[in-house]
Amino acid sequence: MTSHKGLPASSLERAELIEDILISAATGGSMDNSRYVQLRTEFRKSPDLRGCLPRFVHDSRDLGAFWSFIRDEAGTYEERRKLIRLGLKPLFDYLEETEVEPGDTVVRSALTTLGVEQVDRAWSMALRRRTDDPEGALTSARTLLETVIKHILDELSVEYNDKSDLPKLYGQAAEALNIAPSQHSESVFKTILGSAFNLVNGLGTLRNKLSDSHGRGRGLPVRPAPRHASLAVNVAGAVAAFLVETHIDRKPAVAKRDPS
Repeated sequence: MTSHKGLPASSLERAELIEDILISAATGGSMDNSRYVQLRTEFRKSPDLRGCLPRFVHDSRDLGAFWSFIRDEAGTYEERRKLIRLGLKPLFDYLEETEVEPGDTVVRSALTTLGVEQVDRAWSMALRRRTDDPEGALTSARTLLETVIKHILDELSVEYNDKSDLPKLYGQAAEALNIAPSQHSESVFKTILGSAFNLVNGLGTLRNKLSDSHGRGRGLPVRPAPRHASLAVNVAGAVAAFLVETHIDRKPAVAKRDPS
């Protein structure tokens, strides 16, 4: 979703856009001067965000001025990218702390305990893509779950086929963590754990049919809307957090049984 001015609706997405514009201008790409000027003006007018902007944005009223700065400041494209990203880091740090839903924070807190960079990256990507890139968000949601599951299976020394589909991988993880419906006799637990499996299976199906992960022929399926993407991302985050919390909770018990 975009604002009436043709810009993304959230400040975090706008920050990503100005970063893309600056990197493009600094590395021989397109010069989107009108949107840069618009974004710069809006950020500078915000009492909360003005102080997060790097000096080179404050000083560069347009991309011509920015080009004069970056050309003399950094000789290679990679040096320019690093300079831009480092300069915008305070802005992103502020926005990522203030522009998240409570549920997003709970999931991130659980996922962080794994200490796996790919997991954190997949969750951040899924959140960012929910509104403006629903198809991509479905792919990121699948990637998040798959990465979490494989990491847990690796830690538990459970062998798996790297090409197995998501429901099969989840089934292996569930059995290893003792959360498969068949491992419980209480009907309430069987129902809840069975529902979790159904959600994973549905996510895999939704991703295969609607995401950007496959080429398409003539019969194009219905494109997912942001609400579909939000549902998929929220489901993936909740299930991933449940797996991680269960895995972490079982670690002491596993360690006690380990004769080494």
